[in-house]
Amino acid sequence: MRGGDVRTEGLFAYVSCEGRVPKEHPLRRILAIVDAALADLSTDFTRLYASIGRPSIPPEKLLRTLLLQAFYAIRSERQLMEQLDYNLLFRWFVGLGIDDPVWDVTVFTKNRDRLLEGDIAAKFFRAVLGRPEVKALLSDAHLSVDGTLIEAFASTKSFRPRDDHGGHGPSQRGRNAERDFHGERRRNDTHASTSDPDARLVRKGRGKQAKPPAQVALSGGSPA
Repeated sequence: MRGGDVRTEGLFAYVSCEGRVPKEHPLRRILAIVDAALADLSTDFTRLYASIGRPSIPPEKLLRTLLLQAFYAIRSERQLMEQLDYNLLFRWFVGLGIDDPVWDVTVFTKNRDRLLEGDIAAKFFRAVLGRPEVKALLSDAHLSVDGTLIEAFASTKSFRPRDDHGGHGPSQRGRNAERDFHGERRRNDTHASTSDPDARLVRKGRGKQAKPPAQVALSGGSPA
């Protein structure tokens, strides 16, 4: 028989976030390695924080959250907090319960800056590489190349000559004004985005088309 299209909103949850994650999900193995590395850094965390005052975001949870941002290419910390609010997989990986509130994005950013300024990111990276499970994956005999490109929010129209002060800027023609790029050679040392100065043109290889401004080009992408 046909089931009824009824919305059920229970007041209580009887399944934990742990129970929602598949047994063979790759994040399970990653979490075990990450937790072991974080345990090795416990003394370093203690030295960074005062013994009195209002508790901050736990550094372990903060670093796990930043890993998720890298794994899933989440473009902003505001989007990251939004995902963390409703994504049960993210909550489980970070260590938040299903009813735990998500941090304000401004508070998260300030805590993140304080943590990274303490050279914790480099120590965390070394601690992960030092795990026996990870060492088995490392080899000096092979070189792995990742050509992933993360596109910026800047548009191609915003990419203009750095010395363009003669009425072609966004204030004179509008930020999205039409522009003819035919025959013009655009390079990162001569052109820059007017809306996102950190954006760069990147291509995947020789003879390949330069993609719209990309914020990050991991090893494997070459500057335009």
